Amino acid sequence: MDTGKLLLFAQDIVRIPSLSGQEAEVARRIHQEMEGLGYDRVWIDGWGNVIGVLEGPQPGPTLVFDAHMDTVGIPPEASWDGDPFGGLVSQGMLHGRGSADMKGALAAMVHGVAGLDRRHLRGRAVVIASVMEEVLEGVALARAIEQTGADLVVIGEATDLNVARGGRGRAEVHLKTLGRPGHTSAPHLARNAVLDMVRVIQAVEGLALPDHPLLGPALFGLSDIISEPYPGHSVIPSVCRVTYDRRTLPGEDVDAVLKPIREHPDLADIRLEARIGVGEHTSYTGETLVHEKFFPAWVFPAEHPFVQDALGAVRSVGIPAELTAYRFCTNAAYTAGVAGIPTVGFGPAQEADAHRVNERVSVQALVDAARGYRAIARRVLQA
Repeated sequence: MDTGKLLLFAQDIVRIPSLSGQEAEVARRIHQEMEGLGYDRVWIDGWGNVIGVLEGPQPGPTLVFDAHMDTVGIPPEASWDGDPFGGLVSQGMLHGRGSADMKGALAAMVHGVAGLDRRHLRGRAVVIASVMEEVLEGVALARAIEQTGADLVVIGEATDLNVARGGRGRAEVHLKTLGRPGHTSAPHLARNAVLDMVRVIQAVEGLALPDHPLLGPALFGLSDIISEPYPGHSVIPSVCRVTYDRRTLPGEDVDAVLKPIREHPDLADIRLEARIGVGEHTSYTGETLVHEKFFPAWVFPAEHPFVQDALGAVRSVGIPAELTAYRFCTNAAYTAGVAGIPTVGFGPAQEADAHRVNERVSVQALVDAARGYRAIARRVLQA
């Protein structure tokens, strides 16, 4: 593996802005790199995912490596030390938006898997650069896997070179209170939907939520609150809407998330609607993905054969990996949480570096990750 070319490729794709739905240019660059590295088949599908395949001469499992190519944006008030799209390498770190989440891992996958000796493979290795993970976890990846199949999956999200065997899920919860409009000079004749929502928020914040020994506690995080009408010129608001980000645990479904709110005894007199949001996002190809924003949690036992294969493989190339779990939601919400495909996470970055100002990833970790991805493929696919 040419580590210099790996780093140059990682720099190239960090330099290309790629918000969700705007990944066209970076997709073309990834396609070019896969072709140059000799993947047997490379294509961009109708949703914009880039898919590269290495075929072994003998039948065997399909091992999928996934890394999303979209990133979050740069808030206008954020003050970076340098150009967020400069791809600068300094003091052993690659800096820039997406370096940690997760173009660094993507570059390591593309180069690490490309170095496999096909003559000794049974089955095939597939690298997927997926779109729109930041807005709909796993939805675009599911479309790609429909084309390739998947018996085993490696997600490249940040693990600090450890092996994740589980991850929290995510639900976007929409709450709406319905009051009665009136003049602000006579509030007693109206019903203020905002004041009702204050009671709802207090009830939600006071809910007893489950805990998991590996994944930690389930969480509610309030992300926005909006009243109507707005501006309220001398009018008591008759509608109030709130969005919560709910981090879920294995075994929790939509009913488990919504029922404690809908049936809370302290809210019986409030006209309250509680539902899971629906996301609708259009890819740069023009295809629209529509999906309920409930993405399940997942976990596999430490002794699961694929977990042990992945752990043993990365340790075999000198990486002192331990078993861990994601505290956030990833594309594994589909592969493991919905489809039940054995899945692990393994990535070069640290979780704390994702989405932050001055995002960065260690260059040495990129090289180690590429070695780790190749080692996992060899362990699973070696004839």
